Amino acid sequence: QLQASGGGLVQTGGSLRLSCAASGRTFSISAMGWFRQAPGKEREFVVGIRRTGGITYGADSVKGRFTISRDNAMNTVYLQMNSLKPEDTAAYYCAAGRTIGPMLRTPSVDDYDYWGQGTLVTVSS
Repeated sequence: QLQASGGGLVQTGGSLRLSCAASGRTFSISAMGWFRQAPGKEREFVVGIRRTGGITYGADSVKGRFTISRDNAMNTVYLQMNSLKPEDTAAYYCAAGRTIGPMLRTPSVDDYDYWGQGTLVTVSS
């Protein structure tokens, strides 16, 4: 199971830190990641981190502003979001996969096996 938290309302330029706690068979998790879904849009990959420490970013728009990290046991993953913009407004979902390795493409929802509930991030202008 995945439990996400940390969403909220923030002004443009502000920061938020999302957390995702995994429970159960966490030893089987090879990677965890964050997706987001804005109203009327498809769910998009934001950033992911593998058990080895490798990080994959999705949209270029978050590079340099969003940072993903994890604890050593891969029980919890964090998403530090800085310099937030109104276009970052979305429901953010954490996800975990059992067989995710380095990819030459952007990970998709189909690559992940477990999902947490969304946590809403609203950035006001």
